[in-house]
Amino acid sequence: MAQPTNLEKPRANALNKDYDRERSFSFLENIYLPEIFKALWYSFKQIFQPTVTMSYPEEKWDPPAIFRGRPVLVEDNGKERCVACGLCARACPPLAISMQANEDADDPKERYPDFFEINMLRCIYCGYCEEVCPEEAIVMSKDYDIVFESREEAVYDKERLLVPKEDLQERLDFLRTYKNRQFGQFWDFQEENNIHSVRDRDREFNSGLSLVELLERQKENDTVEADSKWAR
Repeated sequence: MAQPTNLEKPRANALNKDYDRERSFSFLENIYLPEIFKALWYSFKQIFQPTVTMSYPEEKWDPPAIFRGRPVLVEDNGKERCVACGLCARACPPLAISMQANEDADDPKERYPDFFEINMLRCIYCGYCEEVCPEEAIVMSKDYDIVFESREEAVYDKERLLVPKEDLQERLDFLRTYKNRQFGQFWDFQEENNIHSVRDRDREFNSGLSLVELLERQKENDTVEADSKWAR
């Protein structure tokens, strides 16, 4: 079998003293002392430079709107915006979010989270929950100073997660600009869309049944013998 002739061969062995790609060092370079003194001189000059270090915790950093801190729930007019769709829990890579949906006939939103918890020990601050939320109900805040004394304290319930909309306005404004760039100026979130009823979406078919009634109706249908194995 013929040997290939188009392969590049090394010009010289790296262990060879005659390796032509390797430059020779002078005596001072070989003893490394000049380079050590250069590094010490640079460090000495930095002592007299202006101080940029913040005296934490007396001085705290104010992050910009793009900063992804602790995820929080948006509280709008005394109530959570969340409609418990479950998209944030599904998109969360470390499975840090858990919730349970419930219904309230007197609430214009109709659905709300009966409980909503985030395990901050699992949270990786990726912002996926914020990306997929259709109601802008969960956003990344500026809160980065988080301390726990036990694992139980690291699980934030709905009461600890709720933050008034006014305190998150800067982040909400940033998200609208960010999503407009991302989706090509097609994203236009309307807050009034958060107030709706599933029963009122279709005027021709309006069952008026709650979630509990729908489940009971489904149980009744399951007990009825089908006309065929395809009709269920």
